Amino acid sequence: MNMFTLLSIVAIGFFLGMRHATDPDHVIAVTTIVSNQRNIGRAALVGAMWGLGHTVTIFIVGSAIILFNVVIPVRLGLAMELSVGCMLILLGIWNLCSFKDAVSHNAAHAHPHTHGDYVHNHPHKHDPESHPHSPEQTPLGRLDRTFGKLGLYQLVRPLVVGVVHGLAGSAAVALLILASIHNSRWAIVYLLVFGVGTIAGMMLITMSIASTFRFVGDRVAGFSRRLGMASGFISLAFGFFVAYQICVVQGLFGAAPQWTPH
Repeated sequence: MNMFTLLSIVAIGFFLGMRHATDPDHVIAVTTIVSNQRNIGRAALVGAMWGLGHTVTIFIVGSAIILFNVVIPVRLGLAMELSVGCMLILLGIWNLCSFKDAVSHNAAHAHPHTHGDYVHNHPHKHDPESHPHSPEQTPLGRLDRTFGKLGLYQLVRPLVVGVVHGLAGSAAVALLILASIHNSRWAIVYLLVFGVGTIAGMMLITMSIASTFRFVGDRVAGFSRRLGMASGFISLAFGFFVAYQICVVQGLFGAAPQWTPH
């Protein structure tokens, strides 16, 4: 393989990875995760962790297909894609529950205030000395003391979401490589470059989302809560749509299921 062909593989892999990050289910999932995140650096880290989880799964499964000619059964492939729908449903419920909690607090004459990056509401008197807790007693404060400055809990969720998305798309990526790259070593290089492109693309997406939310949220009261509710509904609806397509249209539980990796 000459140098020009190698550079072509690297360039195509990187830019296809960036494009892959913009798939609707990917964008909906990360929007649901970063809908309350105003720190652009942490939003970028969320995108990087999602991309890392996605890359690890694609690399492991894709390498197994390339090196050992592993064939993914139709039902297993559909089940992996169904896991994305279930995950979107769970993320949607998570955000809607958070919105419900915020509304309940506001109903009790609560005022929003911040402790670092943690924004929440609770009832209190109009007296600066009557604040019912110290900054260290917030959920973020407790978790930050436990997991560190960045908060391990903020990194695990996008990592797991990325792993699930990688499971759903790994077969398609590997099949594309097998059809165009006959050298298994360069095919694996392609997988890695594709993963780097996906990480870069998702970081740009999450940074853009967080910066937009921060810009608008500073000017429109209650924007973050409404955004959390909207992203929750969209994630829930898209998750049910994916589940319907896989279970009913493609016949996961039928006698003759149909699956085309994409």
